[in-house]
Amino acid sequence: MQMFLVMGITGKVGGAAATHLLAQGRQVRALVRDRAKAARWADQGVELVDGDWNDAASIKRALRGVDGAFVMLPPIWAPSPDFGEAQDIIANYVEALTQAPVPRIVALSSMGANRGRGMGLITALSLLEQAFRDLTMPIAYVRAGGFFENFLYGLHVAQGGTLPVFNDPTHRKSAMVATNDIGVEIASLLGGSAWLGHRIIELGSMVSADEVAAQLGEVMKRDVKAVAVPRADWPNTFEQFGIPKGKSAPAETMYEAVNAGGMDLGVVGTEHVPATTSARDVFAAAQRATAP
Repeated sequence: MQMFLVMGITGKVGGAAATHLLAQGRQVRALVRDRAKAARWADQGVELVDGDWNDAASIKRALRGVDGAFVMLPPIWAPSPDFGEAQDIIANYVEALTQAPVPRIVALSSMGANRGRGMGLITALSLLEQAFRDLTMPIAYVRAGGFFENFLYGLHVAQGGTLPVFNDPTHRKSAMVATNDIGVEIASLLGGSAWLGHRIIELGSMVSADEVAAQLGEVMKRDVKAVAVPRADWPNTFEQFGIPKGKSAPAETMYEAVNAGGMDLGVVGTEHVPATTSARDVFAAAQRATAP
């Protein structure tokens, strides 16, 4: 039976990838720092390997003997100016994959990663793609759109009928996707037909904040309208979302790039897989999960 390594299994994307691989009847291995947090995966038969992405030796150990691997970077909302945190992890991946090559790799990237500058937080994923270019094994870069899950705060704040967003204008569409769809694509790539060389898959569909707000309203059974947060209020708003004061510039730059079309579909030389899970589906599932 084929065995696949899934990085970030305790997060949304890694967890979705593992869920769909297990549903295919595949064996799954995960690199984890905290076995307690991954206990539910062990209960489902996932093989847990101690370590994390900050240690090339543990990554190499986890890669040994697998038929493929899903790799990703952790979300770092307040990175250092040179994205040093991401660069260290990327270097560990390259070292481990060079010393312990595997038949195929699926790497989580993002729409906009094709741009070398001006993308804020997405710069880390540009660095990942650039660093992997010299690896000779088959690699698929999944350039995902913005996550619908990033709007889940709306279930708590939209009681008054408005959904504050950084998308401006709110009617402008950009690539968006649910993490479940990302997991489906990762599992399909890992467990599907072999390929040669490097592939880039744009994953998502063009959706506006207005459409997201309308679908949130359908789930909440009330009218909800998207309202763009004034640009001058972005730093304070990001601080409310947990980004330390004075550290929100990369996030601000990312949303400015999104608003300028930096995450639109259709980059030359890429494949495209449309989203199948809607924002409505994501909101409804989250509401069911919290229902008494």
